[in-house]
Amino acid sequence: MKYTKLNFMLSVLGIIIYITDLIVDIWVSVRFFYEGRNVFGILTVSFMLFGTLVVQCFSYSWFKTDLKKAGQENQHCFLLLHCLQGGVFTRYWFALKKGYHVAFKNSSKTDNFMEEQIDPHKEVIDRMTDLSMLRLFETYLEGCPQLVLQLYTFLEHGQANFSQYAAIMVSCCAISWSTVDYQVALRKSLPDKNLLNGFCPRFTYLFYKLFTLLSWMLSVVLLLFLNVNIALFLLLFLWFLGILWAFKKQTQFCASISMEFLYRIVVGFILTFTFFNIKGQNTKCPMFCYYIVRVLATGGILVVFWVSPVSIFNSDYFMSISITIGLTLVLGIIFLIVYYGTLHPNRNEETKPDETDGKAAQRDCRMKYFLME
Repeated sequence: MKYTKLNFMLSVLGIIIYITDLIVDIWVSVRFFYEGRNVFGILTVSFMLFGTLVVQCFSYSWFKTDLKKAGQENQHCFLLLHCLQGGVFTRYWFALKKGYHVAFKNSSKTDNFMEEQIDPHKEVIDRMTDLSMLRLFETYLEGCPQLVLQLYTFLEHGQANFSQYAAIMVSCCAISWSTVDYQVALRKSLPDKNLLNGFCPRFTYLFYKLFTLLSWMLSVVLLLFLNVNIALFLLLFLWFLGILWAFKKQTQFCASISMEFLYRIVVGFILTFTFFNIKGQNTKCPMFCYYIVRVLATGGILVVFWVSPVSIFNSDYFMSISITIGLTLVLGIIFLIVYYGTLHPNRNEETKPDETDGKAAQRDCRMKYFLME
């Protein structure tokens, strides 16, 4: 497995999108406060803090685990950097520095924490996979609620200023990029997983996630207009079901019990917005049930709105929103079927035995227990 110049350029693009998303979020929150919409400003800042605090916790936990694995003492400077919200940037610095030498100078130096010789390409790929996971967490913990909030304010007034348009576009780009990048990086870091090669599979996967996610977010926004308490209850209930599912599957990602509990909470939150295979097992039945529930919930929200329309929307405006929700959901399901039916990396493989029945490929990175598909 090689870390190429193209991989390095994509990694640079990843941090550019990450920084841009952060700047736009700060810009939008400041504008909300400036316009006197303090509730929206507080919500925006709260979403940012919630996402970044969770990400810093995971990042620091991994630093401690890696240092312990290498027989090194815990360095307090890493704790300070994470307390100052600099954990992700620190990881980017180390990863891009090492990645540049590997991609452009073909470096074969040993790792600073390890005494034995290791594959520098594998080392960089593992570091980038860690970053991909952290970005995925922050995108769904912060980006999805932010996008719902921006769509709500946009539909409420029927127009938006430049900062809100920018926030919606950047959020969509961040969610799309982190989702596809995670899938590519994950498969590249695990030797027994086929790679997600080619633009067609990647874009099909991207559109499947983006359309189903956008349809659900618009549905949630409509429900917020109808009754905020009902919308919050529905989201909290789905979050609770996602956490229960993570506990039922007995995920084993983190070294400590407390971090594993936090991990399952995060998994439950992600499942509120999109489907993920959290245990690397066959999920045809769970995925089928998940999207059946999604279709029924979306259809139910639209029916309720047609029966009890909100005065803020005229009939033509609501018709266009309803068509958008239905069309994006249908397109998302179509892309899902196309991806898993014809473009999935494992589509031509026979069913593999469970690891307890057959010999599994050796996986030596933390992603062996991470979200699949």
